[in-house]
Amino acid sequence: MHKIVIISSSIRFGRNSHRVAQFLYNYIVERSLADIEILDLKECNFPIFEERLRSLPDPSPAVLEVSGKIKKADGVIIVTPEYNGGYPASLKNLIDLLLDEWKRKPIAVATVSKGQFGGAHVITSLVFCLWKIGAIVVPATFAVAKVETAYDANGSPANKEVSDSIAKSFAGELLWCIEATSCMKISAQMQTTGTEA
Repeated sequence: MHKIVIISSSIRFGRNSHRVAQFLYNYIVERSLADIEILDLKECNFPIFEERLRSLPDPSPAVLEVSGKIKKADGVIIVTPEYNGGYPASLKNLIDLLLDEWKRKPIAVATVSKGQFGGAHVITSLVFCLWKIGAIVVPATFAVAKVETAYDANGSPANKEVSDSIAKSFAGELLWCIEATSCMKISAQMQTTGTEA
């Protein structure tokens, strides 16, 4: 079974985007689609970025643990709110801290806002950043508008039928990209070792 990490990126007081992270976690677990866990940046308490992990002389155990989780994951879901048209500093901090961990990693993005556009403006800046670090951005999004009324604190949706329908497509695209990436890795290994399919 593939391993997926959901990054809940907001560390803000009274955050609402974590509700969506919880919904996606529940959706995937209930259907046994993947081995999944939530990486909550609010709990990580990372220092402000000074240098990439590979250049840090004495990285903290928390940083090394997160690096290991991202490395081992077959795919990542980033759940991010939109703050003034962009994504939170906590997420940028994590993205910049790591490098090799993101390379050719399938990443799906879920955006959240209190307004009616579902965090649409954050996509441009975040996708560009992920492209620059060599991630594979999944061509599907999970956009949540008016999040306070759309999901409760436990991730239960106000409209389960609609939420499940969107989540099915969103998770399906991520899993397809994970499978495709896995096949490419196997093919590359065969070419390296001289093995024929």
